[in-house]
Amino acid sequence: MPHPQILRDMALFVEVAKRRSFSQAAAALGMPISSLSRRITLFEAAVGLRLLDRTTRKLVLTSYGEAYLAQATRLVEEAQKTFDDMVAEAKGPTGMLKIAAPPDFWVLRHFSGLVTEFSRNFEHIHVHIDLKPAPIDLAGENYDLAVTIEEPRETSLIVRKIADVHNALFASPIYFATRERPEVPGDLANHQLVLSSPTGLSNLSLARDSETAEVSVRGPISCNNQSLARRLAIAGQGITGANIISVDRDLASGRLERVLPEWRLAPTPVYIVTTSRLLPAKSRSFIDFVTKRLGAVLGAANRGASGPAAHRLEAPAVYAVRS
Repeated sequence: MPHPQILRDMALFVEVAKRRSFSQAAAALGMPISSLSRRITLFEAAVGLRLLDRTTRKLVLTSYGEAYLAQATRLVEEAQKTFDDMVAEAKGPTGMLKIAAPPDFWVLRHFSGLVTEFSRNFEHIHVHIDLKPAPIDLAGENYDLAVTIEEPRETSLIVRKIADVHNALFASPIYFATRERPEVPGDLANHQLVLSSPTGLSNLSLARDSETAEVSVRGPISCNNQSLARRLAIAGQGITGANIISVDRDLASGRLERVLPEWRLAPTPVYIVTTSRLLPAKSRSFIDFVTKRLGAVLGAANRGASGPAAHRLEAPAVYAVRS
Protein backbone atom coordinates (compact mmCIF):
# COMPACT_ATOMS: atom_id res chain seq x y z
CA MET A 1 0.00 0.00 0.00
CA PRO A 2 1.46 3.41 -0.97
CA HIS A 3 2.30 5.89 1.74
CA PRO A 4 -0.46 8.58 2.06
CA GLN A 5 2.15 11.33 1.45
CA ILE A 6 3.02 9.79 -1.91
CA LEU A 7 -0.61 10.09 -3.01
CA ARG A 8 -0.77 13.71 -1.84
CA ASP A 9 2.50 14.54 -3.63
CA MET A 10 1.20 12.86 -6.77
CA ALA A 11 -1.78 15.21 -6.70
CA LEU A 12 0.56 18.19 -6.23
CA PHE A 13 2.65 17.06 -9.20
CA VAL A 14 -0.46 16.84 -11.39
CA GLU A 15 -1.49 20.39 -10.47
CA VAL A 16 1.96 21.78 -11.30
CA ALA A 17 2.27 19.77 -14.53
CA LYS A 18 -1.18 20.75 -15.82
CA ARG A 19 -0.47 24.44 -15.29
CA ARG A 20 3.24 24.35 -16.20
CA SER A 21 3.63 26.82 -13.35
CA PHE A 22 4.54 26.55 -9.67
CA SER A 23 3.00 29.94 -8.91
CA GLN A 24 -0.36 29.15 -10.54
CA ALA A 25 -0.50 25.71 -8.92
CA ALA A 26 0.40 27.13 -5.51
CA ALA A 27 -2.34 29.76 -5.82
CA ALA A 28 -4.90 27.11 -6.80
CA LEU A 29 -3.83 24.85 -3.94
CA GLY A 30 -3.59 27.65 -1.38
CA MET A 31 -0.02 26.86 -0.30
CA PRO A 32 3.34 28.69 -0.45
CA ILE A 33 5.38 28.22 -3.63
CA SER A 34 8.42 27.20 -1.56
CA SER A 35 6.48 24.43 0.18
CA LEU A 36 5.08 23.18 -3.14
CA SER A 37 8.52 23.17 -4.77
CA ARG A 38 9.99 21.25 -1.83
CA ARG A 39 7.25 18.62 -1.97
CA ILE A 40 7.78 18.12 -5.72
CA THR A 41 11.53 17.73 -5.19
CA LEU A 42 10.92 15.10 -2.51
CA PHE A 43 8.39 13.39 -4.79
CA GLU A 44 10.94 13.19 -7.63
CA ALA A 45 13.46 11.74 -5.17
CA ALA A 46 10.91 9.12 -4.09
CA VAL A 47 10.14 8.22 -7.70
CA GLY A 48 13.83 8.20 -8.59
CA LEU A 49 13.40 10.22 -11.80
CA ARG A 50 13.47 13.89 -12.72
CA LEU A 51 9.95 14.78 -13.83
CA LEU A 52 10.21 18.56 -14.28
CA ASP A 53 12.90 20.79 -15.77
CA ARG A 54 12.88 24.17 -14.07
CA THR A 55 14.35 27.35 -15.57
CA THR A 56 13.92 31.00 -14.63
CA ARG A 57 11.57 31.46 -17.59
CA LYS A 58 9.53 28.30 -17.84
CA LEU A 59 8.78 24.86 -16.50
CA VAL A 60 8.70 21.86 -18.84
CA LEU A 61 8.03 18.18 -18.33
CA THR A 62 10.81 15.70 -19.00
CA SER A 63 10.01 12.65 -21.12
CA TYR A 64 9.56 10.71 -17.85
CA GLY A 65 7.29 13.48 -16.55
CA GLU A 66 5.09 13.38 -19.68
CA ALA A 67 4.66 9.62 -19.40
CA TYR A 68 4.04 9.73 -15.65
CA LEU A 69 1.55 12.62 -15.89
CA ALA A 70 -1.03 10.58 -17.82
CA GLN A 71 -0.98 7.80 -15.23
CA ALA A 72 -0.89 10.14 -12.24
CA THR A 73 -3.74 12.28 -13.60
CA ARG A 74 -6.00 9.25 -14.00
CA LEU A 75 -5.28 8.05 -10.45
CA VAL A 76 -5.75 11.48 -8.89
CA GLU A 77 -9.00 12.14 -10.79
CA GLU A 78 -10.42 8.74 -9.88
CA ALA A 79 -9.57 9.29 -6.22
CA GLN A 80 -11.12 12.77 -6.25
CA LYS A 81 -14.25 11.51 -8.01
CA THR A 82 -14.65 8.70 -5.49
CA PHE A 83 -14.36 11.18 -2.63
CA ASP A 84 -16.81 13.62 -4.22
CA ASP A 85 -19.30 10.83 -4.86
CA MET A 86 -19.18 9.78 -1.22
CA VAL A 87 -19.74 13.37 -0.08
CA ALA A 88 -22.59 13.79 -2.60
CA GLU A 89 -24.17 10.57 -1.37
CA ALA A 90 -24.16 11.97 2.17
CA LYS A 91 -25.34 15.55 1.60
CA GLY A 92 -25.52 16.25 -2.13
CA PRO A 93 -23.00 17.95 -4.45
CA THR A 94 -20.96 20.64 -2.70
CA GLY A 95 -18.18 23.15 -3.28
CA MET A 96 -17.23 26.01 -5.58
CA LEU A 97 -18.18 25.55 -9.24
CA LYS A 98 -16.16 27.96 -11.38
CA ILE A 99 -17.56 28.43 -14.91
CA ALA A 100 -16.27 30.41 -17.89
CA ALA A 101 -18.93 31.61 -20.34
CA PRO A 102 -18.92 33.88 -23.43
CA PRO A 103 -19.66 37.58 -22.74
CA ASP A 104 -22.20 37.78 -25.56
CA PHE A 105 -24.70 35.39 -27.09
CA TRP A 106 -27.51 34.35 -24.69
CA VAL A 107 -25.57 34.49 -21.41
CA LEU A 108 -26.79 37.72 -19.87
CA ARG A 109 -30.46 36.70 -20.10
CA HIS A 110 -31.06 33.01 -20.63
CA PHE A 111 -27.96 31.48 -19.10
CA SER A 112 -28.33 33.60 -15.97
CA GLY A 113 -31.83 32.17 -15.52
CA LEU A 114 -30.56 28.60 -15.81
CA VAL A 115 -27.81 29.27 -13.27
CA THR A 116 -30.31 30.85 -10.87
CA GLU A 117 -32.56 27.81 -11.07
CA PHE A 118 -29.60 25.46 -10.66
CA SER A 119 -28.43 27.35 -7.57
CA ARG A 120 -31.86 27.00 -5.96
CA ASN A 121 -31.87 23.27 -6.60
CA PHE A 122 -28.28 22.68 -5.41
CA GLU A 123 -27.92 24.96 -2.41
CA HIS A 124 -24.55 23.51 -1.31
CA ILE A 125 -22.85 24.49 -4.58
CA HIS A 126 -21.51 28.03 -4.92
CA VAL A 127 -21.49 29.03 -8.60
CA HIS A 128 -18.99 31.59 -9.87
CA ILE A 129 -19.27 32.74 -13.50
CA ASP A 130 -16.56 34.57 -15.44
CA LEU A 131 -17.62 36.14 -18.73
CA LYS A 132 -14.56 35.56 -20.91
CA PRO A 133 -14.01 35.45 -24.68
CA ALA A 134 -12.47 32.32 -26.18
CA PRO A 135 -9.92 30.79 -25.98
CA ILE A 136 -9.97 29.93 -22.27
CA ASP A 137 -7.20 28.26 -20.28
CA LEU A 138 -9.32 25.90 -18.19
CA ALA A 139 -6.47 24.36 -16.20
CA GLY A 140 -4.34 27.48 -15.88
CA GLU A 141 -7.24 29.60 -14.63
CA ASN A 142 -8.70 26.82 -12.48
CA TYR A 143 -12.12 26.54 -14.16
CA ASP A 144 -14.28 23.48 -13.57
CA LEU A 145 -15.89 23.88 -16.99
CA ALA A 146 -16.54 26.33 -19.79
CA VAL A 147 -19.65 27.03 -21.84
CA THR A 148 -18.61 28.07 -25.33
CA ILE A 149 -19.91 28.46 -28.87
CA GLU A 150 -16.48 27.71 -30.36
CA GLU A 151 -15.08 24.19 -30.37
CA PRO A 152 -11.64 24.31 -28.70
CA ARG A 153 -8.59 23.38 -30.75
CA GLU A 154 -6.82 21.62 -27.87
CA THR A 155 -7.24 17.91 -28.40
CA SER A 156 -6.67 17.20 -24.70
CA LEU A 157 -9.94 18.87 -23.68
CA ILE A 158 -13.22 16.97 -23.33
CA VAL A 159 -15.90 18.63 -25.46
CA ARG A 160 -19.62 17.92 -25.03
CA LYS A 161 -22.00 19.39 -27.59
CA ILE A 162 -25.21 20.08 -25.68
CA ALA A 163 -27.30 22.07 -28.17
CA ASP A 164 -27.68 23.64 -31.59
CA VAL A 165 -29.24 27.11 -31.47
CA HIS A 166 -31.27 28.14 -34.50
CA ASN A 167 -30.18 31.25 -36.43
CA ALA A 168 -32.24 33.30 -38.88
CA LEU A 169 -32.50 36.73 -40.50
CA PHE A 170 -34.25 39.65 -38.81
CA ALA A 171 -34.96 43.32 -39.50
CA SER A 172 -36.96 46.19 -38.08
CA PRO A 173 -40.29 47.41 -39.50
CA ILE A 174 -38.48 50.77 -39.70
CA TYR A 175 -36.14 49.31 -42.31
CA PHE A 176 -39.02 48.01 -44.41
CA ALA A 177 -40.95 51.28 -44.26
CA THR A 178 -39.40 52.31 -47.59
CA ARG A 179 -38.38 48.88 -48.95
CA GLU A 180 -40.08 45.76 -50.19
CA ARG A 181 -39.54 42.64 -48.14
CA PRO A 182 -37.42 39.96 -49.80
CA GLU A 183 -39.41 37.00 -51.09
CA VAL A 184 -36.54 34.70 -52.08
CA PRO A 185 -32.89 34.53 -50.93
CA GLY A 186 -31.67 36.20 -54.14
CA ASP A 187 -33.57 39.36 -53.19
CA LEU A 188 -31.10 39.92 -50.33
CA ALA A 189 -28.56 41.15 -52.88
CA ASN A 190 -30.71 44.29 -53.22
CA HIS A 191 -30.81 44.94 -49.46
CA GLN A 192 -28.32 46.23 -46.93
CA LEU A 193 -27.21 43.87 -44.18
CA VAL A 194 -25.47 44.40 -40.86
CA LEU A 195 -22.56 41.96 -41.24
CA SER A 196 -19.63 40.72 -39.19
CA SER A 197 -17.21 41.08 -42.12
CA PRO A 198 -15.09 44.28 -41.82
CA THR A 199 -15.19 44.69 -45.63
CA GLY A 200 -18.96 45.08 -45.63
CA LEU A 201 -19.23 42.15 -48.07
CA SER A 202 -20.11 38.56 -47.28
CA ASN A 203 -21.69 35.36 -48.58
CA LEU A 204 -24.74 34.00 -46.79
CA SER A 205 -25.67 30.32 -46.78
CA LEU A 206 -29.36 29.65 -46.18
CA ALA A 207 -31.27 26.39 -45.93
CA ARG A 208 -34.92 25.37 -46.27
CA ASP A 209 -35.56 21.70 -45.62
CA SER A 210 -33.16 20.00 -48.09
CA GLU A 211 -32.77 23.10 -50.26
CA THR A 212 -29.80 25.50 -49.91
CA ALA A 213 -29.02 28.93 -51.31
CA GLU A 214 -25.83 31.03 -51.46
CA VAL A 215 -26.22 34.80 -51.69
CA SER A 216 -23.61 37.57 -51.94
CA VAL A 217 -24.66 40.45 -49.70
CA ARG A 218 -23.30 43.80 -48.62
CA GLY A 219 -23.95 46.51 -46.05
CA PRO A 220 -22.67 49.96 -45.00
CA ILE A 221 -22.16 48.93 -41.35
CA SER A 222 -20.39 45.88 -39.92
CA CYS A 223 -19.45 44.82 -36.40
CA ASN A 224 -18.10 41.80 -34.52
CA ASN A 225 -20.68 41.77 -31.74
CA GLN A 226 -24.14 40.20 -32.06
CA SER A 227 -25.69 42.46 -29.43
CA LEU A 228 -24.55 45.56 -31.31
CA ALA A 229 -25.73 44.11 -34.63
CA ARG A 230 -29.14 43.53 -33.06
CA ARG A 231 -29.33 47.17 -31.90
CA LEU A 232 -28.34 48.40 -35.36
CA ALA A 233 -31.06 46.26 -36.92
CA ILE A 234 -33.67 47.61 -34.48
CA ALA A 235 -32.59 51.13 -35.48
CA GLY A 236 -33.38 50.30 -39.09
CA GLN A 237 -29.82 50.02 -40.38
CA GLY A 238 -30.40 46.73 -42.18
CA ILE A 239 -31.07 43.00 -42.01
CA THR A 240 -28.95 40.94 -39.63
CA GLY A 241 -28.47 37.33 -38.69
CA ALA A 242 -29.11 36.38 -35.09
CA ASN A 243 -29.95 33.42 -32.92
CA ILE A 244 -33.59 33.04 -31.94
CA ILE A 245 -33.04 33.23 -28.21
CA SER A 246 -31.30 36.61 -28.40
CA VAL A 247 -34.19 38.35 -30.18
CA ASP A 248 -37.28 36.67 -28.73
CA ARG A 249 -38.37 39.78 -26.84
CA ASP A 250 -37.79 41.95 -29.92
CA LEU A 251 -40.02 39.64 -31.96
CA ALA A 252 -42.74 39.67 -29.31
CA SER A 253 -42.71 43.49 -29.07
CA GLY A 254 -42.55 44.05 -32.82
CA ARG A 255 -39.16 45.77 -32.77
CA LEU A 256 -37.88 43.05 -35.12
CA GLU A 257 -39.53 40.63 -37.53
CA ARG A 258 -38.36 37.47 -39.23
CA VAL A 259 -37.01 37.89 -42.76
CA LEU A 260 -37.48 34.99 -45.21
CA PRO A 261 -39.16 33.00 -42.44
CA GLU A 262 -38.96 29.67 -44.26
CA TRP A 263 -35.16 29.94 -44.53
CA ARG A 264 -32.56 29.59 -41.79
CA LEU A 265 -28.85 30.19 -41.31
CA ALA A 266 -26.44 27.57 -40.05
CA PRO A 267 -27.07 26.79 -36.35
CA THR A 268 -24.73 27.87 -33.57
CA PRO A 269 -23.43 24.90 -31.54
CA VAL A 270 -23.19 25.16 -27.76
CA TYR A 271 -20.47 23.18 -26.02
CA ILE A 272 -19.49 22.42 -22.46
CA VAL A 273 -15.74 21.88 -22.14
CA THR A 274 -13.86 20.18 -19.29
CA THR A 275 -10.31 18.96 -18.79
CA SER A 276 -11.36 15.41 -17.85
CA ARG A 277 -14.10 12.84 -18.32
CA LEU A 278 -13.93 12.04 -14.60
CA LEU A 279 -15.94 14.91 -13.19
CA PRO A 280 -16.81 15.77 -9.60
CA ALA A 281 -20.45 15.60 -8.57
CA LYS A 282 -20.86 19.38 -8.74
CA SER A 283 -19.81 19.50 -12.40
CA ARG A 284 -21.84 16.46 -13.41
CA SER A 285 -24.93 17.94 -11.71
CA PHE A 286 -24.54 21.22 -13.59
CA ILE A 287 -24.01 19.58 -16.99
CA ASP A 288 -27.03 17.28 -16.54
CA PHE A 289 -29.21 20.17 -15.38
CA VAL A 290 -28.26 22.60 -18.15
CA THR A 291 -28.53 19.96 -20.87
CA LYS A 292 -32.11 19.16 -19.85
CA ARG A 293 -33.27 22.72 -19.18
CA LEU A 294 -31.71 24.23 -22.29
CA GLY A 295 -34.14 22.28 -24.43
CA ALA A 296 -37.07 24.01 -22.75
CA VAL A 297 -35.47 27.43 -23.20
CA LEU A 298 -34.78 26.88 -26.89
CA GLY A 299 -38.21 25.40 -27.46
CA ALA A 300 -39.91 28.47 -25.96
CA ALA A 301 -37.75 30.78 -28.06
CA ASN A 302 -38.57 28.83 -31.21
CA ARG A 303 -42.31 29.06 -30.51
CA GLY A 304 -41.91 32.81 -30.03
CA ALA A 305 -40.18 33.11 -33.39
CA SER A 306 -43.04 31.23 -35.01
CA GLY A 307 -45.66 33.80 -34.04
CA PRO A 308 -47.17 36.71 -35.98
CA ALA A 309 -43.90 38.66 -36.10
CA ALA A 310 -42.35 35.74 -37.95
CA HIS A 311 -45.27 35.35 -40.37
CA ARG A 312 -46.40 32.32 -38.33
CA LEU A 313 -43.63 30.07 -39.55
CA GLU A 314 -44.35 26.41 -38.90
CA ALA A 315 -41.01 24.63 -39.16
CA PRO A 316 -39.50 21.44 -37.78
CA ALA A 317 -37.59 21.59 -34.52
CA VAL A 318 -34.63 23.95 -34.79
CA TYR A 319 -32.62 22.75 -31.86
CA ALA A 320 -31.06 19.49 -30.84
CA VAL A 321 -30.04 18.86 -27.25
CA ARG A 322 -27.52 16.10 -26.68
CA SER A 323 -26.07 14.53 -23.55
